Amino acid sequence: MHSFKRLKKFFQENKRGYIVGLIWLLFVDLVQLIVPKILELLTDSFQNNSINRSDLIKYCIYIVLTGVGIGVGRYLWRIYIIGNSRKLEYYLRKKLFQHLSTLSPNYYNHHKTGDLMSHATNDINSVRMALGFGTIMLIDSLFIIILSLFMMIRTTSLKLTIIAVFNLPIIILLTRKFGNIIYNKSKEVQIALSDLTETTQENFSGIRVIKSFVQEDLVSQEFTKTNNRNFQKNLDLVKISGSFSPLLQFVFSISLLITIFYGGKQVISGNISLGSFIAFNSYLALLNWPTRALGQVINVLQRGAASMDRLNTIFDEKPDIVEKKEAIVLDKFKGEIEFKDVNFKYLNSNYNALNSISFKVNKGDTLAIIGKSGSGKTTILSLLLRLYDIESGSILIDNINIKDISLASLRKNIGYVPQDNFLFSQTLEDNIAFSFDDEIPIEKVYEAAKASEVYDNILEFPDGFNTILGERGVTLSGGQKQRVSIARALIKNPSILILDDSLSAVDTATEENILNNLNKLGENITKIIISHRISTIQSADEILLLDDGVIVERGKHKELLKLDGLYKDLYDRQLLEEKFEK
Repeated sequence: MHSFKRLKKFFQENKRGYIVGLIWLLFVDLVQLIVPKILELLTDSFQNNSINRSDLIKYCIYIVLTGVGIGVGRYLWRIYIIGNSRKLEYYLRKKLFQHLSTLSPNYYNHHKTGDLMSHATNDINSVRMALGFGTIMLIDSLFIIILSLFMMIRTTSLKLTIIAVFNLPIIILLTRKFGNIIYNKSKEVQIALSDLTETTQENFSGIRVIKSFVQEDLVSQEFTKTNNRNFQKNLDLVKISGSFSPLLQFVFSISLLITIFYGGKQVISGNISLGSFIAFNSYLALLNWPTRALGQVINVLQRGAASMDRLNTIFDEKPDIVEKKEAIVLDKFKGEIEFKDVNFKYLNSNYNALNSISFKVNKGDTLAIIGKSGSGKTTILSLLLRLYDIESGSILIDNINIKDISLASLRKNIGYVPQDNFLFSQTLEDNIAFSFDDEIPIEKVYEAAKASEVYDNILEFPDGFNTILGERGVTLSGGQKQRVSIARALIKNPSILILDDSLSAVDTATEENILNNLNKLGENITKIIISHRISTIQSADEILLLDDGVIVERGKHKELLKLDGLYKDLYDRQLLEEKFEK
């Protein structure tokens, strides 16, 4: 099917396993044809009274040997075919994860986590089932049908065979009709399952918020609605796919009834022997399984095709950020940053997030950016990391356009501490040393922890740096998570350090210690600090005040106070808030 065209390379690489598996499958189907022939010989021998004890034992041995052959053959084709389908599952999941890791933040801004989880689990499993169990059952059915028809003609006559299989055109029409319906229903089921996965994941992630606002009942009601939708879509699919097999069985039963009536008359009239008629019906019985299995096979194949279409949609996505073929690879930056008349607009937005942004940060200097929420502060940092590409203007590091620098070089030289301090469910040591592929000396981890003022806190845990964190670091306080994130950035020894409101949950005394530690780094690191607290940034070499994506004020702390503008107003308000808190 066209949906699986993308997997051509996988099948070419693993064709040997599939070919060997199909050979064993054909062997099993051929051996199955021997049993009806033995029954024919036995029946005719009994009827003619021409069988003795040794012949009977011989026929019994033949039946046992065919059973052993069928068992061994089935085991081997399952090893090869089902084994390859598991390889396919591994291959697809790996390829999907690798592709998703290349996509830009814009993609994740417009796609739910639950959808992606559903793609990585349910969709891939459906494809595995389709190209493992589904495909092998389809091929097996075709083998059995062709071989059984051949033996039916040889055993009796073409006329009786045609009478027995008059229902095949009806079965083909039913298969096509139901196949299309099942395909569409399967896509609806996968979408409903994605919604359910997303709702479940979101509710578990936000369980503390749900409980603190006493919204358990409301959330439970919303979950029930989503769960009911998923249940109903699955029920609709079951009704369709469940009616397919019984309908095929009914058509087959009519065929069997006619065959027994007409064939019985042939036996009575002496045109065929009783043994031949029994063998004929045994071959017809072999046709019964493919007929019944066809409904399930079509269901599995169509669900797999629907899932593969959903996966193909992801694989067809191209990253917004594309690295040049001859991108410059730099081991270390000097740390000079310059924005030249930068304009930027988010996808599907009607207005610019940044307008004509220009500034320069010299090596080792500290630039602070302040402004209300949504003013464009984090956007500047995202552009510097090249998580997005600008509309116009240019961004330079060491007088080199960042579009000319390899993405790995760019991001390895920048230590980024985001607003969302995500920590992995690993040890504290692993979280801090996250940027290193190989094991590093524990002393480096300690140094980074001390610089971020989290070292003493970690030692208070029973397992120290070997403490395993829960999902998103739930065993740590907000301030501790921020400081671990800072340590994770500092251990890289970056040329540029970015703190995106990364001290908001830290008390003022600890904040001052961290800033002093950063200042001791001197000319080694260029720093960009975003904060809502002026106390955090007042020692910066330059401060930018943003408002609606525009730099409205700039200068040092004292210079901005003298302007008596927005910065001074913000400073006075924060002083007043501090007095009220005291």
